[in-house]
This record gives sequence, C-alpha cells and structure tokens, in this order.
Amino acid sequence: MLDRRQLLKRLSALPFVGGLLGSSTMAQAATNSLPYRDYFAELGVRTFINAAGTYTSMTGSLLREEVKDAYQYASQNYVMLDELQDKVGERIAELIGCEAATVTSGAFSAMTLGTAGILSGMDAEKAAMIPQLEGSGMKSEVIIQKSHNIGYAHALRNCGVKMVEIETEEELKNAISDKTALMIFINAFEPNGQINAQEWLKIAKKNNLPAMNDCAADVPPVENLWKFTEMGYDLVCFSGGKGIRGPQSAGLLLGKKELIDAARLSAPPRGDTVGRGMKVNKEEVLGMLAALEAYLNGDREGDWKLWEQQVGLIADAANTIKGVSTNIHVPPIANHVPTLGVSWDTKKVRTTGDELKEVLRKGHPSIEVAGGGKDSISITTWMLKPGQERIVARRLQEVLSEASA
Repeated sequence: MLDRRQLLKRLSALPFVGGLLGSSTMAQAATNSLPYRDYFAELGVRTFINAAGTYTSMTGSLLREEVKDAYQYASQNYVMLDELQDKVGERIAELIGCEAATVTSGAFSAMTLGTAGILSGMDAEKAAMIPQLEGSGMKSEVIIQKSHNIGYAHALRNCGVKMVEIETEEELKNAISDKTALMIFINAFEPNGQINAQEWLKIAKKNNLPAMNDCAADVPPVENLWKFTEMGYDLVCFSGGKGIRGPQSAGLLLGKKELIDAARLSAPPRGDTVGRGMKVNKEEVLGMLAALEAYLNGDREGDWKLWEQQVGLIADAANTIKGVSTNIHVPPIANHVPTLGVSWDTKKVRTTGDELKEVLRKGHPSIEVAGGGKDSISITTWMLKPGQERIVARRLQEVLSEASA
C-alpha cells in the first residue's frame, strides 16, 4: 500500500493537468470570463448551506478551484475524446497504482460499463447486443448478496443480466454456474452481509470469476483508491463528485487493463451500445483528473482537524439546550468523516427530526441536514464553505430553543 511519501513521489513525477494538452490557451481563458450573473436567483432556484453531505439530490460537492481551471482550459480546445480518455486513464492509473482506469459518468455508469466489458470482452458485435443476451453466447447472471441488492444494482441489470441473490457462503458456492458472469460487492453494505470483501474476492478467484466492488462513496480515506485493486478486485468503481470533489457527473472505473479496454467498447463516442448515453465531455474528463491530483496532493490531515473543530462547534451550540444530547462519530464505511448526531427528549424539545429539518430548510439561509425521524438529525461539515459552520450552529441552537418547553 502506498504511503504519503510514495504518493507525493508519484505526483512530483508527473506534470499537472495543464501540461496534458499544452498551455496555449491559458492566458486566453483568463480573459474570457463573463460578467457575474446570479443564475439561480434569476431562475428562482434556492441555494442552501449543505450540512448534510454528498447527496446526488443535493448536487454532490462543490468543485475544487483546480477543477474549475481545468474546465475553463478544456472549453477552449478541441481534442479527440478517445485520445483524451486514453491519456487521462494512463495518468490516473499511474497515480493510483492500478493497471488501467477510465473516467465514467459517475459510479453507476462505471458499474454498467464494467459489466458490459466483462460480458462482451473485446467483441464489438457482442457489445452492441447488450442488453439482449439471449442467443448471444454471453453469460447472463451476476451473483450478489441479498443485503447488497439495492437500487444501484440496477446499473448491472441495465446490461440484461439476472441478479442472483445469496446470503451464506454455501449458497454462494451453489449459485455459481456456467451462466455466472461476475460477482458484485457493494462496499458500503459490507457490514450488512455475511461475507466480507476479502472472502468474496477469495471465492471469486477460486472459481475464476471477475469480481467488481462498488466503492462510490468510499473516499475518504484516500487509501481506498488503491486498496481494493491491490487486494485483487478486477474492477472498482468510484464516484467523482463526492469526497474527491470532481464533477458530479463523473466517476472512475479502475482495474484490469483488458476489462477497462472492453468496458470502453460500450462507452461513448461509440454508438449502438448500452453506454452511449453515458457521455463524459472533455471538461469532465480533464476535471476528474485535476480533482484527483488535487485530492492526492492535499492536506487531508488538516481537513480532518477542521471538520472535527466544525462539528465540535455545532455540538457545543446544540448542547446548550436542555434535553438535547449529541455524539460525534465516524461511519466505518462510506461517508467516512466526522459526523454529528443530535437527538433530544421530545418532552423537552417539542419537535421531530423531520420537522426540524423542514424549519432549517425553509429558514434564512436555507440549511440542509441529514437524518430525521422522531427525535434526531445528523450533520456533517465537510461540504461547508469556511465560516458556514457558525451559521449552522447558530440556526440549530435557535430552532431547538424555539421548540423547547
């Protein structure tokens, strides 16, 4: 596993993203800035302070400055999409230390394209048949733990496969047949299943089956970017618009070169494929690389300390209200950041979690938090702009105080 010194050595050996396509338009980009317009206000779309997290419905994360620069740069040039994907994929694979990589339109797309590549191999005619698998000669079943068979598994069903649910190791072994195309593991749901990631992979390898791991929301920690490919997973999928803070509509598919190459057969610009609508434009491809480089080279320890301080500040404010209790924890898998749980005695604080969320949402400024239900909410600070933690603390204290007996 890479340590920080090895990571920085890799980064220092590579020019930054601006050198990928040349620097002829950098000055031009700086002079092409448009006058500021408040588009959201014009459209009547309300903005909010995000104290909830990296939810797709809340438009993920805010782009890093490096990503904005990459977007602006890429928008001034034409390139061939396949060539750009080739070069960016090579750079990402070198940074992370895997065989190959490609930028996809999110982790969901990575799962679909990865599955398509496993089914078709390098046969373009087979790729064009997906999702019509009957009579194609392609395998048609994917094995998944019952507790992992969530909505995101639809990404694989897009390819026409049947999801075969199992719960125990014995059931898994019995489910493997000549129809089995791959075994899919949903990393965030590891605690919910009876078979962990390592054992799942071991059984896949023993039966010469490809194993894919969906790690969409599993950064941080940074080590997850290479942990599962080093473990031996054939394909690993990440979201680009969460902890890495790249484009919300981008993601990463990492893994074995022959499978990445096969997945690309179903990806744009090729038509007549299951992935044709999963387009990633040049700005997003370059922006994903810029986000990854910035994340790997960032002060993650400093970020963590800041999040802890921000969460602590909000907890202190909430704890001034009688009947309120707080706890700070870090989820072990997925959204692995300092998280504040706020709960209360409803006899002393007369509101529900859902009602409190609605009051915060409709207030000025609008604030989004997570959780809800009868008597609790959940707050993270890693998507806040500097200083917004004070606003969240003050408003939470005000709303809880108003609801107090």
